[in-house]
Amino acid sequence: MPYRWTKPRSPDQPVLTLWPHRSLPRRGFAAMILFAFIMGTLPLYGLLGSVALWGILPFTLIMVGGLWWGLERSYKDGEILEELSLQGDILHLRHVPARGAAQEWACNVYWVRVELHAHGGPVADYVTLSGNGRSVEIGSFLSEEERKQLYADLDDFLRDKVSPQH
Repeated sequence: MPYRWTKPRSPDQPVLTLWPHRSLPRRGFAAMILFAFIMGTLPLYGLLGSVALWGILPFTLIMVGGLWWGLERSYKDGEILEELSLQGDILHLRHVPARGAAQEWACNVYWVRVELHAHGGPVADYVTLSGNGRSVEIGSFLSEEERKQLYADLDDFLRDKVSPQH
């Protein structure tokens, strides 16, 4: 699951960290580039020593370079991070996009509502936190099943924090 709860300072101050799923780790990235290079140059081995090799080789290298650039761009676009923390009675959400400035939202935990929008959001089973006169999305980059699980976890967390025995 591309999110986890941690307890950095005390049990009363948990932090939820969310990040996009990575289907291709860096080791797989290197293997993919090597595979593309080998498969792209394999037909050229019959042209060794001929002028035709130099006419086709640049296109093979452009293909490998394009694949490298595309995968690196995908990694850069996936550098999104969201942190939901509770400090005292204030629930604080910090969203750090791949490009641009971080966005923050805070609200008293007793006024926060978590909502699961099955339809009508930018993605199915869209999760939002509402409070302080504002609604903010959380975990929109997660899969549909992960968002459903996130909603259940957040609902349990908020219910526990505002319960009378706490």
